[in-house]
Amino acid sequence: MGMVAGTHGSTFGGNPLAAAVGSAVLESVLEPGFLERVRDMSLRFKQKLAALKDEFPHIVEDVRGSGLLTGIKVKPPMGDVGNACIAEKLLTVGAADNVIRLLPPLNVTEEELSEAVRRLALAFARLPKAA
Repeated sequence: MGMVAGTHGSTFGGNPLAAAVGSAVLESVLEPGFLERVRDMSLRFKQKLAALKDEFPHIVEDVRGSGLLTGIKVKPPMGDVGNACIAEKLLTVGAADNVIRLLPPLNVTEEELSEAVRRLALAFARLPKAA
């Protein structure tokens, strides 16, 4: 016996707003040059983070990731680094292995990446040198 009316449903099934949002995202991602720009922003972001690693070797152990999804393996406790980032109004996400993740959107601007790195530097400067 197959499904009958009322036996299968979905809270967000057929949601016109979600469909419109999905359509708008696809339109943006499929624009010529979009993915090349994402690759360019990713490279610039990694370069800025590598400079932070050089400036704060007592904080940053490694910078890793793919595209704009970036992880920074830190030497101090991740909670301390996360709290310093919050104090600088920078939202990060914790991950395993003492890594903080940065998740900028694919349409991030270079100015926004620079501002994030600036705030990250201020957060790292809040942490003690002896970790």
